Parts: sequence; structure tokens; C-alpha cells
Amino acid sequence: MDVAIEVRDLVVVRGHKEVLHGIGTSVATGGVTGLLGPSGSGKTTLMRAIVGVQKVRSGSVTVLGQPAGSAALRSRIGYLTQAPSVYADMTVRENVRYFASLYKGVTRADADRAIADVGLSDAANQMVGSLSGGQFSRASLACALVGRPDVLILDEPTVGLDPVLREELWRKFRELAASGVTLLVSSHVMDEAGRCDRLILIREGRIIADDTVDAVRRAADTHDLDEAFLRLIRAQEPVEVAS
Repeated sequence: MDVAIEVRDLVVVRGHKEVLHGIGTSVATGGVTGLLGPSGSGKTTLMRAIVGVQKVRSGSVTVLGQPAGSAALRSRIGYLTQAPSVYADMTVRENVRYFASLYKGVTRADADRAIADVGLSDAANQMVGSLSGGQFSRASLACALVGRPDVLILDEPTVGLDPVLREELWRKFRELAASGVTLLVSSHVMDEAGRCDRLILIREGRIIADDTVDAVRRAADTHDLDEAFLRLIRAQEPVEVAS
């Protein structure tokens, strides 16, 4: 397979605590890979390392054939953080047009298209600071999409959104993947796992599964992905030997 992201033996230490313990994984080009795990499992740290904004102790991360954080990748990666990175004292349109101006060849029309793609056309002239939580997140997503990135890193993109909007966003993610964009989407909600092409299940800084959705189900011998996650955790726990 063509590989968009390659992580090898990655160790990250934050606050004198090792949070990623020599993990490795590959993310294929042009699909949706889900990064699933409970809060505090290391999802955001791994994503930050892929984007190139996380200091690492050892190991390597390569994106599109370049070391993570390389200048050549800046216009090729879109990153949606958990904390929406938009300006509250500007309108939605002003925010997205500002981010569009940072990319060569990206126009105001592209900015308006990104706003429409996240369902914010009716709020385009509204100050971001006055938006609801879900709208705020969508405004940030539009800013991540406007540069037409080859790789899109989305950290908990559907948190706080109603089911209808979640469905619309996932439809957009599938369209992007079909067009060749590589998406890495994190979530702690296992019902979103079934929407992905491939899953990386992470717990306490270690990858416990890295395969297609069907393969994860088969490995855990259950169709329920919540139960699959629990069974995979139990399978890795040490067995106590009676004395």
C-alpha cells in the first residue's frame, strides 16, 4: 500500500512522564483511519507528533515522505485541534478567508466553499465568539479544510455535535478520502470506529490493535466494537498465577 504517515519506535515524554512507549504504525494514503482510545491514552500526543509540533524523545515520524514538521509539509497538512483555533473577534468568513490567504492559489471562493462544506453558510457573517460550541468547532474545521490538504489530522472533530451534523461531517470525510485525501480522525466514541477504513486502538500510550474494522472484530470475536476494545485490553493484561 502507499503510505502517507509512518511512525517508528516513537517515544514521547511529557512532564517527566513517558506517554508514548515506542509505538509504530502506518497510515495508508487516501482513506479514513480512526485513532480510538479513552481520554488520556495518548491520541493527541501522537497527532501532535505527526503534525510536527510535539517534541519526541526518540523514534521517527514521516509524513508524505518528509520528516514530520518539515517546511515542505506546512501547506500539505490540515490540523484540527481539540481547542478550536479560530479568532473569536472575527466573523466565520473573515477567519476562513484569512487562513485561505496563507496558501498559494487558494481563493476567497475556496473559503466560501469550505464554509458551505461544514454547514455554516447561514452563519458566515456571524462573529465566531457568538457561535454555539458545535458551530465554533465547524468554523475551525473549515479553516483546516480551506488549504485543500493532502493529509487531514482531526482531533475529536465531532465532539458536541448533534447526530445529524455528525452524519453530515462523516459524509464529507468520506468524500475527501475518495478524492485521495488521507484522514486520521481521533475519537473516544467507539460507535464512530465503524465509519473508518482502518483502526488504531491505543491505551496508556501503547497500540493494542492496528487493522481494518472487520479484522479487529474477528480478532476480538465480536461485532460490537466497544466489546472488542474491552476484550483486546483484557487479552493483554498479565495473567495472575495462583500460588
